[in-house]
Amino acid sequence: MLQKLLENKYGIQVEEYVKLDSYDALRSNGWFYLVANSDGREANDIAELEKIAEHLRKNGDSHVPAFLQSNEGSLITTWEDHQYCVLANRQTDKQVKVKVGRKLAKFHERGKTVPFKIERTSRIGQWKQLWEKRLDQIEKVWSELLYQTPEDDFERMFIDSFPYYIGLTENAIQYLVDTELDDEPKESDSGTVCHERFTNGSWGANYYIKDPFDWVFDHRSRDLAEWTRERYFRNTQTYEIDVRQFFVEYQSIAPLTSFSWRLLFSRLLFPLHYFECIENYYITRSEQEKKLLEEQLNKMLNQSTEYERFLSNFYHTVGAPLKPLNIPQLDWLTKR
Repeated sequence: MLQKLLENKYGIQVEEYVKLDSYDALRSNGWFYLVANSDGREANDIAELEKIAEHLRKNGDSHVPAFLQSNEGSLITTWEDHQYCVLANRQTDKQVKVKVGRKLAKFHERGKTVPFKIERTSRIGQWKQLWEKRLDQIEKVWSELLYQTPEDDFERMFIDSFPYYIGLTENAIQYLVDTELDDEPKESDSGTVCHERFTNGSWGANYYIKDPFDWVFDHRSRDLAEWTRERYFRNTQTYEIDVRQFFVEYQSIAPLTSFSWRLLFSRLLFPLHYFECIENYYITRSEQEKKLLEEQLNKMLNQSTEYERFLSNFYHTVGAPLKPLNIPQLDWLTKR
């Protein structure tokens, strides 16, 4: 199917199908072609991502693919009742082990030089309202469940645990608000190209591909926080060495300001992992997925004290200069 799409809509003769980590791709004349499902994306969204990708490529990032126009001159093409975009990248060898912190810092430095206004994918300054909206939505579900008998263990855990996570969310919002009121952003705090959820696997495990469909325009601390969160939950016992090394690498290219550190910490305080677990449970229709999410929630709740310890030690773990940068800590956490 993908082969016919490329031949009919783009005039590209394909040599072979290849699997690039999680991407379906085709190879031809030294190029990889990635076919991305764009269902639900508006043309203006795609056009903005294409401009960002072009800027990054022009500024030396060879791992950002280019958006191709179809024979009709469009970035989006319809094929068998679905809409697709085709991304092209020169064929590269399998990547060797990279210093993710340094690579991410360079990516952010390129991203903050985007010379045009980002509107469609921007999340700058929106964290507070997005967090409050998310909290309100889940609180409505929780309030309705209070007057019912829990259907299963997941609902029982959700009902019992939600008040704690309301408190954690309110702490995160307050820390964020205080940061925006008390601290002054520096030039390096300007918006840049970030990811919805940046992890070690975001750019592929074997091949280096930076997927534009994963991008949002935001403060760099978004990616730093989400990478750290994922590392912590991947192995709660051994995360410290990885996290410390990551921040050393990152700051060798782009030192963090007090504003960055505080924004980063507010995002770690916000229990995104909990919210996503609850949301996914009520979205999915798969019983198997529900069982996995139930196990995930149970583990999360059992580790809540550990997560508090992770938060209370975070600044120390990464070597953030608290006193020189006048970074406040939370009393209730430091007493843990």
